[in-house]
Amino acid sequence: MSEAIFLSASKENINKVYSSVNLDYPYYSPDDIPEEGMPGVTEIFSTWGMPEYDEATIRKLFPDLQRVYYGAGSVQHFVRPFLSAGVRVFSAWAANAIPVAETTVAQIILGNKGFFQIHSRFRENGYYEARKYCDTFNGNYKESVGILGAGMIGRMVINLLSAYEVTIKVYDPFLTQEEADNLGVEKAELKEIFSNCRVISNHIANNDKTAGMMDYTLFSLMMDNAVFINTGRGRQVVMDDMLRAMKEKPGRTALIDVTDPIEPLPEDHIAWSIPNVFLSPHSAGCNGHEYCRLGEFMVEEMQRITEDKPPLYEVTYGMLETMA
Repeated sequence: MSEAIFLSASKENINKVYSSVNLDYPYYSPDDIPEEGMPGVTEIFSTWGMPEYDEATIRKLFPDLQRVYYGAGSVQHFVRPFLSAGVRVFSAWAANAIPVAETTVAQIILGNKGFFQIHSRFRENGYYEARKYCDTFNGNYKESVGILGAGMIGRMVINLLSAYEVTIKVYDPFLTQEEADNLGVEKAELKEIFSNCRVISNHIANNDKTAGMMDYTLFSLMMDNAVFINTGRGRQVVMDDMLRAMKEKPGRTALIDVTDPIEPLPEDHIAWSIPNVFLSPHSAGCNGHEYCRLGEFMVEEMQRITEDKPPLYEVTYGMLETMA
């Protein structure tokens, strides 16, 4: 029995993530795992399509398992039983966070210029109406940007925004004043951010406590031309409330990359008919060559473990409170 295997419901995803690294391990789908288990397997390399097991099943199927290397982002859906079974889990969340943060910052900068609604206004109402709409924005210089959540991706966004002279307001109950000072941001409450920031970007941790925390009470506070960006998780947003606020003020803009509880939204969903709501297919994360970075991060992590160096991306129970 090999000591390491690839495990995922999708061999295509395994190939995408690990194609640039030299790992000659056998691939297994969840259906390939024999009922009697796979003793001797000490390491699993996975990515999207990682199966969800309870603790008893993990101990039965993989009695010798020591480490899981997850070449993707969020581990929230599968990790807890593995940790309970004494298995160490490592995630390439930092690698997946890079393109998400880059995409988000691009949207923030363009959002502060009114970019996303310019084209339809120009096409339908002409040059001067489009320019008139643009002039309702202040641009980026000294404009207030709201960041919800200062976890891995939120901090990457903050660091990338440091190249621009924007004022960054952050909502994160776990962020200390000292950390805020070091990041060069202002701590703020949700209502202040939704009322006063031209662009608001969601990176709140994905857990039961944050589900549905963004409702009409907050969305109704947005400026008439404010922009809401969600490249994080859809679970924190009450979709109907957000759409109601967009319909009430058509100068507002919503850039929605993730939805909950349905993704993708069905063709007859009302969101498709609202012109100031822009839907993208969960595309803020990796594309093309960016997938390779995920596998490379996990191989580097394995090498650190082999060389008795401290890991960089090990998942702990405490981290799950703030991870997306």
